[in-house]
Amino acid sequence: MTTDLTMLLWVAILSILQAFPYTLALIARAGPIRAMSYPQPVDMELPDWAVRSRKAHGNIVENIGPFAIVVLIAHVSGAANAATALGATIFFWSRVAMVIGHTAAIPFLRSLAWFVSLYGIGLIIAQIL
Repeated sequence: MTTDLTMLLWVAILSILQAFPYTLALIARAGPIRAMSYPQPVDMELPDWAVRSRKAHGNIVENIGPFAIVVLIAHVSGAANAATALGATIFFWSRVAMVIGHTAAIPFLRSLAWFVSLYGIGLIIAQIL
């Protein structure tokens, strides 16, 4: 498997794992019955870190689609190379940094990591075009 596809797999795994911290915080705060019922308890019932964790998860869900599309186009079109592998790797590690920065409320890290992840996607797009 290429580095691009390996990074796509790891981004998918990261996205799945990101749901656990805030889900467990919700269960701990609201109890399992209320956490699984409707309407869902509101964010104000969760600790600040859990609210930020949920938002970080929502952000990767929003960004995994474009990342997956460009990785798969590069792979299928034969454009995958060292530059696309670097772009995919940059995207993955910047998303790891974003989870940490967003959840821990580290100033500037969340935004910086997001822009770096876009740079990674841009590297892949440049090879396709």
